[in-house]
Amino acid sequence: MKTKRIVILGSTGSIGRQTLDVVREHRERFEVVGLAAGRNATLLEEQAREFKPRMVWAEREESRAALESAAGTGARWTPLDEQAAHANTDLVVVGTVGHAGLTPTLAALRAGKSVVLANKEVLVMAGALVMRAAKQGGGELLPVDSEHSAIWQCLWGEEHSSIRRIILTASGGAFRDYTPEQLENVTPEEALDHPTWQMGRKITVDCATLMNKGFEAIETRWLFDVPLDRVEIVMHRESIVHSLVEFVDGSVKAQLGEPDMRLPIQIALTYPERVAGNNVKPLDLARLGELHFEPPQMRRFPALGLALKAGLQGGTYPAALAAADEAAVGHFLAGQLKFSDIAVVVEEALTAHRSAADTELGAILEADAWARAFADEWVRAKG
Repeated sequence: MKTKRIVILGSTGSIGRQTLDVVREHRERFEVVGLAAGRNATLLEEQAREFKPRMVWAEREESRAALESAAGTGARWTPLDEQAAHANTDLVVVGTVGHAGLTPTLAALRAGKSVVLANKEVLVMAGALVMRAAKQGGGELLPVDSEHSAIWQCLWGEEHSSIRRIILTASGGAFRDYTPEQLENVTPEEALDHPTWQMGRKITVDCATLMNKGFEAIETRWLFDVPLDRVEIVMHRESIVHSLVEFVDGSVKAQLGEPDMRLPIQIALTYPERVAGNNVKPLDLARLGELHFEPPQMRRFPALGLALKAGLQGGTYPAALAAADEAAVGHFLAGQLKFSDIAVVVEEALTAHRSAADTELGAILEADAWARAFADEWVRAKG
C-alpha cells in the first residue's frame, strides 16, 4: 500500500478539520505534506505541530515564523498554488471558500495531481476552464460534496451514455419551513443553525437560500458531463438519500448514509479502494421509519432559480453569480444586509453583467472582481 502525500488547503475550516479526522484514523495511508489556512493561525499551528507538514501557509505573513517552528525542521512557507503543484504532492484537498480555490485547483490539475474538490465556487466560476486543465495536465477531480460523491458512486461501473437524468437532493437549510414574510427578518445566527449538517458559515447561509443547490447543479453539469436541463432537484429534509441517478432503462440508483461529511471525504481520499472506518454512524432505516421528498419552493427561494438561469446562460454569468453571492453573504453575516436581499443583490448583479465572449482565466477573474464591487456598492447605497 502506497502512502498518499496530501496537501490540505483550508485546513482549519469544516472540510479541512474533518479531512484530518479521516487522516488520524488511517495514518498508515496518508502523509500530510502541506497545510494552508486563512486567519485561524492558532488552530493551524496546532495542526502543524501534530502533522509536521513540509509546507505551511496562512493569510497573515506575521504567522510565518510560528508556523514554520510548529511544523518543525525543514518546513517552509509555501503559497497555495505551489503546494498544490509540488512534486511531493499526490492529492490536494481544496477546502477553501470562494474564488480562493480556483488558481490552486488549476495548478494541481495542470501538474497531474488528484484534486479532492470541496470548493463549490471553483466549478461554478470556471467549469470549462477547470475541466480543460484536468484533460491537458492529466489530473483528476474527486468530488467530496455528499451529493456529488453520491452521484459519482452511483456511476461506478456504468456507461456515461446510459444516464437519463441526475437528481440532487436538498435538505432545505435552516428556513425550509419559513414563509416569505418570515424570511424578511431572520438573523445570521438563525441562518447558521442548519438542521442536519455542520458546515462553514458561508456554505450554511447558501444552504438557507438554496443558492448552494444551484451551485451544485452547475457543478454536476461539469463533473459528470450532463446538460444542466437533465439535472433535477428534490427537497429531502432527512439528508439520508444524498442523490440519485436515473438510467435510460428506468432504473434508479441512490446512495444513502447518515449526514456525516467524513464518509464522502474518506471515499475520495482512499479511492479506488473502500476502507473500513469507525467515524461514521451506521445507517438504521428502521429507526428512521420514513423519508420525505417534495419539489423545491422556487418562490420562497429565488436564489435557486437565479443560479440555474446563470448556469444555462454560461459565459461569465456563473462567475458573476458566485462572486455577487459571496459578497452578499459576507454583508449579511456582518449584519449589513437582510437575508431576503441576498438574492436581490445577486439578481441585480446578473442583470447588469455583460458576459465576456470567452471563459479564460482573465475574463473569469474580471467578472468576479466586477460582481464583488457591484454587490459592495449596492449594499453601501442601500445603507
